Amino acid sequence: MTEVLDLHEQDSDGGSEEVVLTPAELIERLEQAWMNEKFAPELLESKPEIVECVMEQLEHMEGNLRRAKSGDLKVSIHRMEMERIRYILSSYLRCRLMKIEKFFPHILEKEKMRPAGEPSVLSPEEFVFVKEYMDHTETHLKNVALKHMPPNLQKVDLLRAVPKPDLDSYVFLRVKERQENILVEPEADEQRDYVIDLEEGSQHLIRYKTIAPLVASGAVQLI
Repeated sequence: MTEVLDLHEQDSDGGSEEVVLTPAELIERLEQAWMNEKFAPELLESKPEIVECVMEQLEHMEGNLRRAKSGDLKVSIHRMEMERIRYILSSYLRCRLMKIEKFFPHILEKEKMRPAGEPSVLSPEEFVFVKEYMDHTETHLKNVALKHMPPNLQKVDLLRAVPKPDLDSYVFLRVKERQENILVEPEADEQRDYVIDLEEGSQHLIRYKTIAPLVASGAVQLI
């Protein structure tokens, strides 16, 4: 795989920025998104441009394999690599779907409060899904339980009923870019805030909400 691929991403101002990647760099981006999504307690920003490019690349690889000579050892090696990429892609999407189903009212509320120009955590397809999931859940609750209760109990606040993502949970990370003066909140009331530096290549166990912005910017990688 030696082609060069164009990837369109949103910049900090909400505009579109074209990034040129090799197929190997594209798969590395997918693996990073997969690991971050897998270990982050909350739903992260959607990466539809990566997903779309990977699917196009898989189709291209499949076409190359169909034209290759049967019995060639390279065909088996490339097919195994395609299966590996498909596994990562499906695992990434499945992980996002599980989080959407688990935290759907909070995700919709966050989307409702999102400032104009800020990237959405949902792809267009995911937004349609979570809206339908919310509607179906409310309808199911009304038909199965709420309509049989006294009038004063026939409403349920899903934002209160469904647990929020635990942003205070701890995560392992590897530092990709050196970071200075990271404010760490105390674990006990009698302790005070303190500041740490994160050296490139170092690994840490730290509270997720402390480094959530660094995960979003790509400065650290969850592991």
